[in-house]
Amino acid sequence: MASWGGALKKVASEGGGGSESGGSESGADDSSGNSSNTFEYFGWVYHLGVNSIGHEYCHLRYLCIRGKYVEMYKRDPRENPGVKPIRRGVVGHTLMVEELGRRKVNSGDLYVLRFYNRLDETRKGEIACANAGEARKWMEAFDHAKQQAEYELSRGASTRSKLNVENEINLEGHRPRVRRYAHGLKKLIRIGQGPEMLLRQSSSLEGRGRADAFFDAHGGDAVEAHEWKCVRTINGVRIFEDVASSESGKGVVVKAVGVVDASADTVFDVVLSLDRHQRYEWDTLTGDLELVNYENGHYDVVYGVFDPNYLTWWRSKRDFVFSRQWFRGQDGTYTILQFPAVHKNRPPKSGYRRTKINPSSWEIKNLNTSSSSKVAQCLVTQTLEINTKGWFKWKKDYSPKFEKTIPFALLSQVSGLKEYVGANPALTAESPTTVIHSKISDVLASNGELEVAEAPDEFYDAIAGDSSSEDDNSDDDSEKVNKNRRIKLKNVSWAIASLALQRMSAPDANKELNPDVTPINLDAFQFHGSMQRGGDETDTNCWTSPSGTGFMIRGKSYLKDSIKVKGGEPLLKLIAVDWFNVDNRVDNIALHPKCLVQSEAGKKVPFILVINLQVPAKPNYSMVLYYAADRPVNKNSLLGKFVEGTDMFRDSRFKLIPSIVEGYWMVKRAVGTKACLLGKAVTCKYLRQDNFLEIDVDIGSSSVARSVIGLVLGYVTSIVVDLAILIEAKEEAELPEYILGTVRLNRVRLDSAVRLEN
Repeated sequence: MASWGGALKKVASEGGGGSESGGSESGADDSSGNSSNTFEYFGWVYHLGVNSIGHEYCHLRYLCIRGKYVEMYKRDPRENPGVKPIRRGVVGHTLMVEELGRRKVNSGDLYVLRFYNRLDETRKGEIACANAGEARKWMEAFDHAKQQAEYELSRGASTRSKLNVENEINLEGHRPRVRRYAHGLKKLIRIGQGPEMLLRQSSSLEGRGRADAFFDAHGGDAVEAHEWKCVRTINGVRIFEDVASSESGKGVVVKAVGVVDASADTVFDVVLSLDRHQRYEWDTLTGDLELVNYENGHYDVVYGVFDPNYLTWWRSKRDFVFSRQWFRGQDGTYTILQFPAVHKNRPPKSGYRRTKINPSSWEIKNLNTSSSSKVAQCLVTQTLEINTKGWFKWKKDYSPKFEKTIPFALLSQVSGLKEYVGANPALTAESPTTVIHSKISDVLASNGELEVAEAPDEFYDAIAGDSSSEDDNSDDDSEKVNKNRRIKLKNVSWAIASLALQRMSAPDANKELNPDVTPINLDAFQFHGSMQRGGDETDTNCWTSPSGTGFMIRGKSYLKDSIKVKGGEPLLKLIAVDWFNVDNRVDNIALHPKCLVQSEAGKKVPFILVINLQVPAKPNYSMVLYYAADRPVNKNSLLGKFVEGTDMFRDSRFKLIPSIVEGYWMVKRAVGTKACLLGKAVTCKYLRQDNFLEIDVDIGSSSVARSVIGLVLGYVTSIVVDLAILIEAKEEAELPEYILGTVRLNRVRLDSAVRLEN
């Protein structure tokens, strides 16, 4: 195993002289695939692992990522030009990076990332970072390295052969000595300050607008059922109520929303911190917290006490126990869920009255600030459900009794956080991106011909293994790759954004499917799955296929104005759904004799897209969705490229949009409505055969996904879930996007799953 924690900076090599303004998001992720730029990231990190005699170690190391290559040093090579890397490897296109969350390391909290090969999970390593922001930036760095490898792989046979050699390195036994290679860079981008700041200062690298960012007028990619109304503004924080929930009479969902002058990474660290002195400065309710249990990197249980004199007329002191579950979305938004809990290590305490903290959630989202502004900003939202009686009285006449309650204290946390950050400039002081000219690269650029002499080890080889072998030496070379950068300027008015809700994007069937073939009649009654088709809204434990109007997708002019529009009718027809109960995860389910694809009716369908959602539980489940086309796929279309393309291409394009239509509001907050590139979030495996393409989505491959699905399963019999699948459009010719297929899962029962023998 291996891990880092530390500061990261990045450098871009630009052919025509460049600008810093692109930030960490430029580079090999150009949607057009013109990846002629290689970035270099470097900074101090922690290398964690287990040595040959089973002892865990934690070493401070200096990490460099140049293009797709990774080097690890004991000392900073810029300050020590003669130092040589102790480890070196290559990032392959099969690299997966998983955020494991927080972990105790030597009495301190670090944020751990895990790396593994999706084709061989024995090839793995870990790194740990000082805070969540550093973890995010190192994930971006490795994503750029992976994209560089993917781009080179797509360039032709010679590069493909070279990468294949690298992939064939044996990961077991003694690693070969460090190899020579070269790719000179003239600029470096450093993340963070140095080893002395590793555990107390966040990265100095600020994010810039990504090429695939969008103008988010609605906060998600699905149309939510909430109807928020602002009822108060207190100290610059808006208080909203969900009018739809208040009319139901089951309690009212309210939220406090404020803009905080700090990055989402910084605010997330403050909210999650248990430091008493810090919490005393902004939190009137949960200032005294102590850790009870640390179950995994995304979940803990805390115990707290408070003096009710601050809030109520109660005489006895109060204590409480609640759990916290957190994760970060692909767009960088942090979500924290808080539930009242019971724990055997914290029974009721003498002299204290045990109380319950209202279930609540935090959402912390970065705001796109102007390039001239040096102050980061984020939107902080805290949502909770409270009793309707006290709420309506306070809303009507500012009842002082409500202002002494726990719900009001929770709503006031956003205001306290806003003031605390404003009063502590150190929290908002972000160093500008530092661009340093590399003397090392100038010297080594002349050795570029050495690159093909020997293939470097894969990245897993470079960071995993015995710590005692870290004294290996080798030469430090680099190669030069140029790229012209492109920065998208997005000035979109709210008026234009509102018009997007009135537009719809329907698929052009003659473009995506073969127009020269007569469509067949897809009679739904010919196909049968183990889950029943729903007849109307009152049916439960069933599926239906809604229209795509509840989802927001990229419009025709998205690359120019970032506007999204409502989806239209799906291109493919959902013909059946299987709900299986299995002992172990099942791949290639379309080959199973019980699968619809193997039936006589299934074999007559021109094309079937099989989505196998593998749900981790005890036992495991598989939700299998069958989408059919009435004609063969046009091989020159985007769908054709996806069906016949490489796994690398599929991973970068396969997108899912979730939406909880009905159900507990905390589950809605956990699932969200943001589109997710599944190939980047979890492990996806593909099987192209005969008349079908199967996609096996291993939800259990991500600790965050496991955590969220665990929460969903607890409420699955009371929720209605809508899903939309689509292929992400990244080029103008591919726009507008269209929805491949949809499904609505209505109050599914776990015990209704049909047993499937592996």
